[in-house]
Amino acid sequence: MRIIENETLTATSDAHQAVTIADIWEAHKLLKPRLHHTPLEPSRTLQDLTGAHIYLKAEHMQRSGSFKVRGASYKLSRLPEQEYHRGVIAASAGNHAQGVAIAAANYNIPCTIVMPETAPLAKVTATQGYGANVVLHGFTYDDAYQHCLDLQLETGATFIHAFDDPDVVAGQGTLGLEMLSDLPDADAIVVPIGGGGLIAGIAIAARALRPDITIIGVQAAGAASCRKSLDAGELRALPAITTIADGIAVKRPGTLTFSIIQRLVDEVVVVNDEDIISAVLLLMERNKMLVEGAGAAGVAALLSGIIKLKGKKVLVPLTGGNIDINLVSRFIEHGLAAAGRYFVIHTRLTDRPGELMRLLEIISDMRINVIDVRHQRISSRLPIMQREETLTLETRDRAQCEQLLQRLREAGYIVEEAQVLE
Repeated sequence: MRIIENETLTATSDAHQAVTIADIWEAHKLLKPRLHHTPLEPSRTLQDLTGAHIYLKAEHMQRSGSFKVRGASYKLSRLPEQEYHRGVIAASAGNHAQGVAIAAANYNIPCTIVMPETAPLAKVTATQGYGANVVLHGFTYDDAYQHCLDLQLETGATFIHAFDDPDVVAGQGTLGLEMLSDLPDADAIVVPIGGGGLIAGIAIAARALRPDITIIGVQAAGAASCRKSLDAGELRALPAITTIADGIAVKRPGTLTFSIIQRLVDEVVVVNDEDIISAVLLLMERNKMLVEGAGAAGVAALLSGIIKLKGKKVLVPLTGGNIDINLVSRFIEHGLAAAGRYFVIHTRLTDRPGELMRLLEIISDMRINVIDVRHQRISSRLPIMQREETLTLETRDRAQCEQLLQRLREAGYIVEEAQVLE
């Protein structure tokens, strides 16, 4: 349901008029020769899983690995020449940082980026590689943002906001123009939301080109500041945020972007981190696309069933691909365990030769691969002449895990699946 309240419309109409479809077309004209027109790929896999005709906009293949270079490039192109000499400064969890750094390098503008200390290493090093001076501060985007404002006052550099700026919104809106030029009869667009710059720009473009299209935003459950603000009918900040989707980990949406979302977006839903991890892994395994957590949020909402668009043509921008490789391995391990493809069991054996071999024969007979075996002999809770074994196994699916437990128990073993500590 589209959220429209009379009081809000009156208060925010001026802010909404700050960005028009004409502004987005102007941004498109400037950016078209400078950026990639990224592919729009239909996904048969996602169609089979959701019943919707899903088209993935591969914006993770954009310059800098995300859509953020659009808004940053357009914003810097419109700066007065005297501001070029003072340089620019921005706060970012990573993707906006790279976008601003690339744009600043193109215009030979000195550039400083403040990033949270928790920013993925890949994003930090890439930003430095584009020539920016990187300052690490705080643990969230909002911490970095406040420090950035302090530095801006000291240096006089021009602050480039990650989302709450008309030129940035117009630049991000060019993604909406591209998607609808490639699929003009789309029925819906599903867009990740952090601060709201992308969905605000896309919504303005989409409502102008296809007024009846359904526009749905997606937030991570641990950073659902826009959802909270919509429920309250006014801007609200979260006291803390916790999500693996660092690209949309923002405590408070922008004033401008929130006003646009209130007027033009039909619905904002929330997904948990487990759904996001599953979406990242599915895109990697079935679609051969490496996407970061924030970039996979739209797919996560569709796969989880929170959004039901059966039979509809759905545009889903994969908004970023700048994922830390170390995090990829952790996603894979976690996702495989959740799917029953990694299985950890505990059992006790008599501490004598051949006992482990007999256990492993049962496992081998089921064509299960053993990844790791750990022995524990010394413990006050272990009877003498017994040892505890922890085995990490590579299984086919959850059904095979249950079959293994049954086989081992029938053979007389006391065996339990490893449990998460509460």
